[in-house]
Formats: sequence, C-alpha cells, structure tokens
Amino acid sequence: MKPLEATNRYFRQAVKILGIDSKLERSLLIPFREIKVECTIPKDDGTLQSFVGFRVQHDNSRGPMKGGIRYHPEADPDEVNALAQLMTWKTAVANLPYGGAKGGIGCNPRDLSIHELERLTRIFIQKIHNVIGIHTDVPAPDMGTNAQTMAWILDEYSKFHGYSPAIVTGKPLDLGGSVGREAATGRGVVYVTEALLADHGKSISNQTFVIQGFGNVGQHTAQLLFEAKGRVKAVSDITGAVKNDSGLDIPALMKHAQENGGVKGFKLGDPIDPSSILMEDCDVLIPAALGGVLNGENANNVKARFIIEAGNHPIEPQADEIFAKKGIIVLPDILANSGGVTVSYFEWVQNKQGFMWDEEKVNMELQRYITNAYNSVKESCKTHNCSLRMGAFTLGVERVARATVLRGWEA
Repeated sequence: MKPLEATNRYFRQAVKILGIDSKLERSLLIPFREIKVECTIPKDDGTLQSFVGFRVQHDNSRGPMKGGIRYHPEADPDEVNALAQLMTWKTAVANLPYGGAKGGIGCNPRDLSIHELERLTRIFIQKIHNVIGIHTDVPAPDMGTNAQTMAWILDEYSKFHGYSPAIVTGKPLDLGGSVGREAATGRGVVYVTEALLADHGKSISNQTFVIQGFGNVGQHTAQLLFEAKGRVKAVSDITGAVKNDSGLDIPALMKHAQENGGVKGFKLGDPIDPSSILMEDCDVLIPAALGGVLNGENANNVKARFIIEAGNHPIEPQADEIFAKKGIIVLPDILANSGGVTVSYFEWVQNKQGFMWDEEKVNMELQRYITNAYNSVKESCKTHNCSLRMGAFTLGVERVARATVLRGWEA
C-alpha cells in the first residue's frame, strides 16, 4: 500500500471515530497549496539543465507549515502529499504551533557538484521565496539535503526579505542552528520508548533491542540505548547486518560504520542476513529505515514485544492488524519520531527570540514535550478505546479540526 493510501486510511478512521462531517473532512484532507516550478541551472561544463522543484503545503490552521526539502531523483507526488499530511498530524500530536508541508527537487544530488547544488538551491528559493516565510512555511533538511543546503536557503531568502534565520531549521550552528538538533529524532525515540516501557513495568536497562537502519536516527537511538544500559543485539543498514546476543559495542560499531561506510565486516559481531533482522527475537524492534518493511507477508514472523516506528511508515496496515491480534504493541511514527520536528520548533523559537539555549535545556524541553505527547495519546486511546496509532491520529486530527472550526474555515 502506498504511503498516501495508508495515511488517508488512518485519517478516515480518525474522522469516523470523531464523528466529523464530510465538509470538514474534505477541508482537513485537501492541501492548502501545491507548488511546482522549473529550475534551470548552468552546469559546471557550461550546459544548461532543468529540474522540477515542488512544495506541498498541507495545512496552516494551527500555525506556519513545517516540513523537509528532499533532493531525490524519484520524487513521487503521492508520497510527498502523504508526508506533508503526516507532518500536519505529527505537529498536532506533539502540540507544536505548526501545520504540515513537504517538498524538494527531482534530482540525484550525487550527480551534481557542490557548486551545481548551490545554484539549484538558490534558483529554487528564487521561485518560491514569496510562498514560504517565518510565519508561513518553514523548511528543514530531508533526504539528500543537509545543514549546508539550509544555509544556502537562508542566504537566498534573506536577499529578498532581510536576514531571516528563522526561515529554515536544521541550519549550521554558526547561522543560528540549535544544539541537540542532530540527535533529536533518535533522542525522542529513546524518551518515548522509556515512557512506553515504564507503563508496562519495564526499563531500557533490562530489555533487548534490534534496530533496522543505522543512519542518523538509528545511530543516535542505538548510542543512547547503549548509554542507558539497553542491550542492542542486532543492527542492519544497506551494507549488511551484524548480531551479538550479549549486546553490540555501539561506540565501536559507529566508528566502524564511519570508517567503512556501513556495518558490514564489524568484527565484534556475527554477520546475519539483513532481510532476517526484523524477525530477530527481541523485546523491542525499532525500524528506522525505509517505509513498508513490515507487511502482511512477514508480520506473523515478528517476535518482538514492542515495535517503535523510528522511520516513516515502516508498518503496512495489514501488518498493523496482525500485530494487534498477536498483542504486539506498536508506537506509531507520528509520535515516535517527532523529536526532530520538536527540536526544529525549539530552533525556530530561539531564532525568533534571538536568544540561544544550551543543550541541557534543549534535551530537557524535548523530554517534556515527548512525554506530554505520549500521555495525551494514551488519554486519547482510553477515550476512544483504540490502539496507540489510532489514538495518535485521532488526537492530531481532533486538534487540527478544532483549530479549523475556530478559524471559520470548515465551510
């Protein structure tokens, strides 16, 4: 099932639970604005090449729209729409004053030089600067983009609107980025996992963990679990997978991955088939990579007691139903991986105030926001007698619906 179909399915279930009428449902679902622009740049060899840039702005009833800019050769409009919509519900669940957006450019950044990427970024912002803004739409890094990309966006936007550090988040620290932002998604995953386990009389220190994906989120999650005395017994990435039933040495694995481009060949663990990692016997399974990895075909073979969705849409709806029957507890992505956008919000706040926080305050506030969001989702589950996923979706949709009605936009 495509991400947009799955997201719409959960949305409609939430609408049914809440008893929202068809007019308001339509208003909540249709994007506020979809933008598509041509971006033509001179390449380093003097030739011209055109790319398509896009931005989907889903909802702004609760505040400025927020979401990543990705550079990827196969930019699927349906996926971008789904991710923009998902950001609307995610920011509402986290109780951030934002709506959802998503966008990017259809290109392969590996095929472009650093100078070509800069020219492409600047052209894109020249085309869309009048529809983004500090109080309108605040981009962030995503697949194929990074802090340097955000620095170029900040500079180009500032040529038209004056120096505006709050126009993007995920910036370099020297340009107003926030400490703690790089580890924020992984740290949020650990905070919410801690809260979930505590509700079941457990702690990180007496649980085993398996992590699929060892990029930014997977690495920071593994490192923080390791520091909390959790036993991370298996990890995989695109190069392979390694396992150690006694617990992997995560700092050593991170060093190995950095030096060798992945986890393959790590000497302090045994190699295993990467396709089997989701079926490893463990207490907590954390898919932190691609979407749709747990589906109707493999869900019955999952042995974990808890699944934490650190990546976007790793579980298909059919797998969700199987996990519910098996008694496996799933913590959904719109709650579990909201640490990144939460610290992005902190960065935006710091930029608007012109007053920067230290890392201790960032992490303390992140834990408070994540814990409050988890507790609100639990209350939603009790009220509507539903799963954590539907509790989160229902909470998010209800908050956006209330703001939409209060602003008189539901007609």
